[in-house]
Amino acid sequence: MRDLQSIKQRFGIIGNHPGLNRALDIAVQVAPTDLSVLITGESGTGKEIFPQVIHSYSTRKHGQYIPVNCGAIPEGTIDSELFGHEKGAFTGATDSRKGYFEVADGGTIFLDEVSELPLSTQVRLLRVLETGEFIRVGSSKVQKTNVRVIAATNVDLPVLIAEGKFREDLFYRLNTVPIKIPALRERGEDIILLFRKFAADFAERYRMPPIRLTPGAQAMLLSYDWPGNVRQLKNITEQISIIENEREITEEILRRYLPDYSAVKLPVVMRQPDEKSFSSEREILYKILFDMRNDVNDLKKLVLGMIEKEGDMNFKQEYTGVIRNLYGEAKIESTPATSVQGTAVDFKSRHSADIQDTEEIVEESLSLSEKEAELIVKALEKHNRKRKQAAKELGISERTLYRKIKEYGINM
Repeated sequence: MRDLQSIKQRFGIIGNHPGLNRALDIAVQVAPTDLSVLITGESGTGKEIFPQVIHSYSTRKHGQYIPVNCGAIPEGTIDSELFGHEKGAFTGATDSRKGYFEVADGGTIFLDEVSELPLSTQVRLLRVLETGEFIRVGSSKVQKTNVRVIAATNVDLPVLIAEGKFREDLFYRLNTVPIKIPALRERGEDIILLFRKFAADFAERYRMPPIRLTPGAQAMLLSYDWPGNVRQLKNITEQISIIENEREITEEILRRYLPDYSAVKLPVVMRQPDEKSFSSEREILYKILFDMRNDVNDLKKLVLGMIEKEGDMNFKQEYTGVIRNLYGEAKIESTPATSVQGTAVDFKSRHSADIQDTEEIVEESLSLSEKEAELIVKALEKHNRKRKQAAKELGISERTLYRKIKEYGINM
């Protein structure tokens, strides 16, 4: 296995977070193969570096490496860009032109923002991946190419599949080897290392002393959410390097460049409640109760199953008391072991009461699903029907939110 540190130095990768090291290790291991790779991660995490690593350590390293930003090419010309076109194929096609898949024969193509591909182009791409064949726009001649495809996206593709915007068969073809790049906020001390590297680079570029952080400013960087990830950190470091005369950056100075910092990392109960907020204690309680419901029901089933077993009456009475405690009944009376003998009828009546109590509790807890649906509706309204922000507010994944929207029949 190659030394990861030397690879980091070669490609300018900064940090020692286990998730980052794991992603780099997978990239190096898969490089000698021709397997398709799908790189996922939030925007600004540096996904574009990993295809370069894979290509450089592959047998195709002497072939073409072509990065393609699928989101930057208009839908009407994307097929022509990728697969080429013949003369007269469309207005403006004055000459025949090779596409990226033809030019990169024997090399690697990196499809960034692959989720932006139109469905018709996805069909063409799937054919290339499966057979190595493609047809130029305006031609009927089938051509062959030997290209390794690496794709990247910051979108949850299974959600797009559920919405009918991305082909499931293409997803599985691209996702032969998945690589997940961690978000900057997850990387801890890597944030400080990156800041120092950027500060040194900008000091050299602009011929000025490098900026440095006070301990308080370092703590601010570590606690900030970094929605723009490494790209945002680099931009902020450059701004501070150019604008600030002071080379020691304090919390007060740094706060000017993080205007939303005060809202970061605060507990939800500390926010000021309003009509469309989820910060009221009642709604928080409903959410907690809903999350606990399944665990409690499983526990009740387990205890009831134990009671049904034949055995010592003391055992049965003990766990009957446990159930009464779970359901919040009044004081549990303890019966001496000697008085239990011959009271099977009494035990059955208590057992029946427990079962009735169980039914009542289950029926009552089901109403929590209505509260969950209500919370989902409020979250969607608050964030103008944007599922990603609503899911973040609710503390669940976007995929889970989409499933619950369908489950509850919530109109989008």
